[in-house]
Amino acid sequence: MQIILDISGDERITIDTFQPGDAAGVGDLFRKVYGEDYPVKLVYDPEGLVRAFEKHENVPAVARSSKGTIVGYVSIFRSAPVETVYEGGQGLVLVDYRKHGIARAMNRYFSEVLAPAYGADAVFGEAVCNQVYMQRAWATEGAIETALEVDLMPAEAYAREGAAGRVATLHMTRMYRPMEHTVYAPRRYEEAMRFIYDGFTSGARVAKATDESAGGKPTSVESSHFEFAHVARMTVRQAGQDFPAVFEEYERDALEKGMVVIQVWLKLSWPFVAGLTDWLGGRGYFFGGILPRWFGEDGLLMQKITVHPNWEGIMLYSDRAHRILTAVREDWQRVTAQIP
Repeated sequence: MQIILDISGDERITIDTFQPGDAAGVGDLFRKVYGEDYPVKLVYDPEGLVRAFEKHENVPAVARSSKGTIVGYVSIFRSAPVETVYEGGQGLVLVDYRKHGIARAMNRYFSEVLAPAYGADAVFGEAVCNQVYMQRAWATEGAIETALEVDLMPAEAYAREGAAGRVATLHMTRMYRPMEHTVYAPRRYEEAMRFIYDGFTSGARVAKATDESAGGKPTSVESSHFEFAHVARMTVRQAGQDFPAVFEEYERDALEKGMVVIQVWLKLSWPFVAGLTDWLGGRGYFFGGILPRWFGEDGLLMQKITVHPNWEGIMLYSDRAHRILTAVREDWQRVTAQIP
């Protein structure tokens, strides 16, 4: 399938799946807009782009002009703990070709063509909250709000858009393959979780988390630091009795390296997840929301901000998003009030 746009009497734009011959043109496109400064360096590497495409790690859609140039790009790429959950992003249209509906057509293409063709269980986006246009665009493609990532991006990344303070993102997911599974809600988050799941077709059944403690297997944590954004992300693959000691080491390392935001991803398939969230809450971590199919089954986002969050800078487009913000901010107020 292709999407064809006639933008003038002598020029046509074709939206199509990336092919190896497009790789050099993708780099040229990004250089025309960002120079060499785009943070995802893969777009400048023709051989790397082709390898990532062949491995289904990064699957782009491109907008090809009938005049022989690449004028638009967007991709779905793997950034979650499982290969069947893709992130959508990296969208770009050459300045002279904007206002022709190319970005909207590319979003429709990756939602309706690429994601099903490459076996996605779900595709998510992190829509910035210093404006609402991206949020609305994601909603148009069937994505539902499930989490709020507070202060995820530094202000300088959006200086041209007038951002004052760090920028939150709204985690929005489109589900392609619902799967029946049970998620366990900590008591403090049960109301918010049931609201998020209401109307979101994921196949999840919400049950109350138990008072049991973590199992006997050793804790396994994967940590990534994003120095430009001053963000650390910790994926908890397994949580055992040694979770506090293991986690404290990862947290200490992140703080010593100047991370401002620490995100923790937990499995909602653990009946004992409430014990983990209670312990994290005592260290200043607060509720972020649901990460659908994050581990094959659903995940829970907990987050800690070492500065005062830029609540005033958060712009949201929907009542649902505002209700998630309320749950997130109320939990932040709760955990900060109990820290000396």
